[in-house]
Amino acid sequence: MSLSRLSVELIPRTNEALLDDVARVKTLLPAADTLNIPDLMRFPLRSWDAAALVRPHFPSVVPHVRAIDIAPDATLPGADQDGLKDVLVVHGDPPADLSHRTYPNSTESIIRRYKKEAPHLRVYAAFDPYRRAPWRELEDVARKKEAGAEGFFTQPVFDLKLFDLCQEWLQNETVFWGLSPVIGPKSRSYWETTNHVVFPKNFEPTLDANIHFAQTVLRTLSNQKGSVYLMPLRVKLDQYLPPLLEALE
Repeated sequence: MSLSRLSVELIPRTNEALLDDVARVKTLLPAADTLNIPDLMRFPLRSWDAAALVRPHFPSVVPHVRAIDIAPDATLPGADQDGLKDVLVVHGDPPADLSHRTYPNSTESIIRRYKKEAPHLRVYAAFDPYRRAPWRELEDVARKKEAGAEGFFTQPVFDLKLFDLCQEWLQNETVFWGLSPVIGPKSRSYWETTNHVVFPKNFEPTLDANIHFAQTVLRTLSNQKGSVYLMPLRVKLDQYLPPLLEALE
């Protein structure tokens, strides 16, 4: 068995740095068939422009689109981009720069616009088991599906028990399961403070432990023909990606 899709999330800091990361992913993790690119306000390169930049080198790219940034009369990001097949619509956090204008859009309203104005695109939405009561998150899943979402990208998971539970909740859905290394106390504190993650009691914020966890999840999903996205934050790609190939062989 094998994964259905394997994506790596890359940060679009600059054109040059992004293209360098793309080349390294192709070399270090040849099993990867997709890239997903977040839209981060602290960098000038927008996710859909980054997607256009890297698609000649990596044809399957999923740019993230922040719903609160889309003006009512604006063309949807990526809607007219040749060869683009997927987008991920997230709500988006309020910008730190108060001069950056936002709009009172819901995730569902932008998904509906994509389904109406760019029906050729496959639209994904987000699933986060940490930020609130699970029943509220699952209500959101139902609303996003009703709006036209065809699959979900999860917040990274760090606990096998929670992973199993989320698999039950999202049974029969198309899901990219998130995996991200948490190395050291500062990284752990970031996830706990910013994303309200509750780590298991035996969690170890070491590279080896995170690789072992990712390998376990990858083997499980490989047997199920599931899909994964890797978010290699604050680690060197050449340290994190190659060991994960062992779980896919």
